[in-house]
Amino acid sequence: MTPTRKRRLILISLVIFGVAVATAIFLTAFKDNMMFFKSPTEVSAQDYPQNRSFRLGGMVKEGSLKRIENSLKVQFDVTDYGADVAVEYEGILPDLFREGQGVVAIGYMASDQLFVAEEVLAKHDENYMPPEVADVLQTQEQP
Repeated sequence: MTPTRKRRLILISLVIFGVAVATAIFLTAFKDNMMFFKSPTEVSAQDYPQNRSFRLGGMVKEGSLKRIENSLKVQFDVTDYGADVAVEYEGILPDLFREGQGVVAIGYMASDQLFVAEEVLAKHDENYMPPEVADVLQTQEQP
């Protein structure tokens, strides 16, 4: 093998190795930051990632909002009209948060019965609903 070919082979090998390392780093970071969306029906069926945060979406069930006195802690149920999941959140709720409105909560399952939210997002106007929530609600409403 001539010295020129040997240099080209080494250069091409280094470029391929560098691309492979960059791809591996990207995929590892992407996997760690990926967050699943689950509906209350899926959560009730125990179909959610264990020991990881995920997004729970649906509607805040009418009459389920309870504020704990002398704290920022609230408890409410999220429903997709097929199943309900109890949610506990400590913090300031969005201004548009209310019963009967769409919500997406980010958190984890503390037990089979309780979802602990780290962040709560409410819809921002009359026409908006997260696509995942709209799809789940539409599926539940069909006979």
